[in-house]
Amino acid sequence: MENKTVIVTGGSTGIGKATALAFAKNGYNVVISGRNNKAGEEALKEIKETGAEALFVATDVTNELDVVNLISKTKDTFKTIDVFVNNAGIAGATEGFLADSSEQNLRSLFETNVIGVFFGMKHAIKSMQEAGGGSIVNLASIAGLNGIPYAAQYCASKHAVVGLTKAAAVEYATQGIRINAIAPGAIKTDILKSAIESGSYSEETIAAIHPMKRLGTVEDIANGIYYLGSSESPFMTGHVLAVDGGYNAQ
Repeated sequence: MENKTVIVTGGSTGIGKATALAFAKNGYNVVISGRNNKAGEEALKEIKETGAEALFVATDVTNELDVVNLISKTKDTFKTIDVFVNNAGIAGATEGFLADSSEQNLRSLFETNVIGVFFGMKHAIKSMQEAGGGSIVNLASIAGLNGIPYAAQYCASKHAVVGLTKAAAVEYATQGIRINAIAPGAIKTDILKSAIESGSYSEETIAAIHPMKRLGTVEDIANGIYYLGSSESPFMTGHVLAVDGGYNAQ
């Protein structure tokens, strides 16, 4: 029996790389994509050290032809796509309240966080229809379930991801294609580190909004993504799994 195959967009760093490693350690063939070739090749080496078969494909998820190429190269190498993780995303600029924020920032967020996810879903679904099924996991956020001050535009982009997830899950529920999302709380990633270094936030203030009073790790999220994407959750579709240290329980 051939190993199953997962694609993780934005798989070179942070949550994406941790997710790729989680699937690799569970016997999957792993394909990661990203815009930085050097980071991609470094992550690829680390993934292969687990013994998994792996591939890096340079991809800009805002370019539909790039996404088509990602799908095509994966199928050429591994035949089918069993799991597709739409992880690539950006946080955008912190510009203050909505009336002080820019159109360009909003457009940039939607290009990557929404249009990029749409392209990934669109072409993964087509491939999974041919294969008779599969699983898609989209990266939402607690900002896709709540209103977060100073982040209206980011919230809008992640609410859109939740909408895409739920509607598509219903559309393809009888075709063997499960579509779920994960909503991380604040996670120790390079994006968050940059926000802290810019003076926008401190680690203490971010941790304090979570009942567990700590930031999450990339492994916390990767484990949730693996659960949603794998055969461990066969009766779950259209669900948004909050992995947030209790944030949404408040």
